[in-house]
Amino acid sequence: MTHSLRTLSPPPLSPRRRGLLVFLGVAYLGMWVAMTPLLATGFQRESARSGMGTLEQVCVSAAMFAPALAALLVVKYVEPAGRIRDVLALRPSRPWAHVARSCLLALVVPALLTVAALVIGATTGHYPFHVPWSGLGAWVIALLLKMLVSLPLFFGEELGWQGYLFPRLAGRGKGARLTWAYVGTGAAFALWHLPTLLMGGQYPGRHWYVSVFAIVVSCVLILPVFTWLRLRSGSVVPAVVGHAFVSTASVSMVKEFAAPNAPVDPLHMGMTGWPGWIATGAFVAFLALTGRLRPSAYA
Repeated sequence: MTHSLRTLSPPPLSPRRRGLLVFLGVAYLGMWVAMTPLLATGFQRESARSGMGTLEQVCVSAAMFAPALAALLVVKYVEPAGRIRDVLALRPSRPWAHVARSCLLALVVPALLTVAALVIGATTGHYPFHVPWSGLGAWVIALLLKMLVSLPLFFGEELGWQGYLFPRLAGRGKGARLTWAYVGTGAAFALWHLPTLLMGGQYPGRHWYVSVFAIVVSCVLILPVFTWLRLRSGSVVPAVVGHAFVSTASVSMVKEFAAPNAPVDPLHMGMTGWPGWIATGAFVAFLALTGRLRPSAYA
């Protein structure tokens, strides 16, 4: 039996599927390209207490814009569907007062989850808890200023993950499809960090496969919190604020409230370690059981 070339040709990709592939390709390629200078020089982060030099800051900042660039390219050229600010939830579908309240929750909830993680770590003997009362006020002010300055970078990420990817995977689905949207977006968000994991970025001193497992668990658990903030406000802005807090303030809290000179191990401390998985997992379970993770609840 013979077949025509037309019969053997694969069916064309739908714009939505093509858009997803282009988004992931550009976002991941952008991350690897941005990290190339560090990978080429053999950079390795030795300690969780160590900061970033100028080159590391430049590379990380450039990488954080890759998901937003990918989302903008897809929405503009692959699957155009209206104004970019509407499609990517830059303009909220709810009143700005509601967005402002969600932004406040984006600060309070991650702060409470971080405190819960530190308490769990301290009570199990894995976190050397210590409150440095002297200079605490100045530290809080400096931390808030750092978060404010870094917000544009987190727009670079959340326009991709919450503005584009999660809505495309979730659609109007529920049940298994909605669960897949949460897990799939969280896993994509986690594996996007692979170049930094190879350099000890999030879990210095750990084997890469341990770091990959830990970051996947962390991202799959924290992503529903960001999505909840995005759904209840109709805007990516609260998700950006929440992401900024988790990646800056929460990490800083782990180091600030640890005893001086005590080793800091992200795998056993804070939101990126198992104490944080317990705290965040409990909160996500509450959101799921109360229906707050269903997009239809906010229609």
